[in-house]
Amino acid sequence: MSQDLESVAGALVADGKGILAADETVPTLTKRFDTLGIRSTEQSRRTYREMLFSAPGASDFISGVILQDETIRQQSAGGRPLVVLLSQQGMIPGIKVDGGAKPLAGCPGETVTEGLDGLRERLAEYRRIGACFAKWRAVIHVTASLPTSACVHANAHALARYAALCQEQDLVPIVEPEVLMDGPHSIERCEEVSGMVLREVFHALADYDVALETMLLKPNMIVPGKANTHPASVQEVAVATLRCLRRHVPAAVPGIVFLSGGQADRLATAQHLDAINRLPGARPWKISFSYGRALQDRALEAWHGRDENLSLGQAALARRARCNSAASLASYTDAMEDMPATADAPSHRREWHDD
Repeated sequence: MSQDLESVAGALVADGKGILAADETVPTLTKRFDTLGIRSTEQSRRTYREMLFSAPGASDFISGVILQDETIRQQSAGGRPLVVLLSQQGMIPGIKVDGGAKPLAGCPGETVTEGLDGLRERLAEYRRIGACFAKWRAVIHVTASLPTSACVHANAHALARYAALCQEQDLVPIVEPEVLMDGPHSIERCEEVSGMVLREVFHALADYDVALETMLLKPNMIVPGKANTHPASVQEVAVATLRCLRRHVPAAVPGIVFLSGGQADRLATAQHLDAINRLPGARPWKISFSYGRALQDRALEAWHGRDENLSLGQAALARRARCNSAASLASYTDAMEDMPATADAPSHRREWHDD
């Protein structure tokens, strides 16, 4: 089992590749559709996801895709299950399995992610359907007094139990402890809280005997809160982020795939991800991306719910994926924003088989 999971984890962070997070819940995706006047139905959501999954050239830069329950059960317009479509494109299917953040009793203003009840059975089902990895997100709010130790402990405990169950069911767990950007906190406060959270998470993973070699970490970058009046430079973000990771993430973890956390797509790609990978010094893990809106927003706008715009949406996704790929290799340039997505694309796409 370990060898197979190591193969999946390694493939997800192959050189120049990252993960597309297409795991928005129905209410969340409906809100995004509403903004553009797109009617949200099971068919329109399926059409949108199929557009992303079949985008020509995207699989040269995207290793895997995180789905959600509705999507993993859907078929393409041609009658193929979407998980089969992804595999044939050379992308690894994954699944979001948490039940969302709920208020944490006794801790006003804080949340804990639920969904552990029945998780073993759900993971087994998703594995049968075709998922090879899973994702669970914890949400940490930051103020001068938050998070409390109770909140950090509760979320770390849930992440560890989830990760252990994933490995039991032959799924690679993506562990996502997100320290939110909301609020006026400084970059120093973000680094302090992120370090505290990562320490607790890896302590809990050790308690549950989670094999670090067969998991991925999906953390936030170290950035000041959106309401902070002293924005940090790109270099400050890169230095603080890599410093925090070096202090708290064990070398056995094969890869770190950042969430965008609400950053604009170009900032998350062109500046922060690329700058982190350009910093000198050795690092034991691959550093790449697991982006949702930072990969999808321009594709959604280009498509706009119209069949005649499907190719435009696909081109927009492939271009953003190509830029993120370059940033993961510290080779991004501004000129890439205007280049065709297939320009100089690597030719390493293959059909994914979970052997």
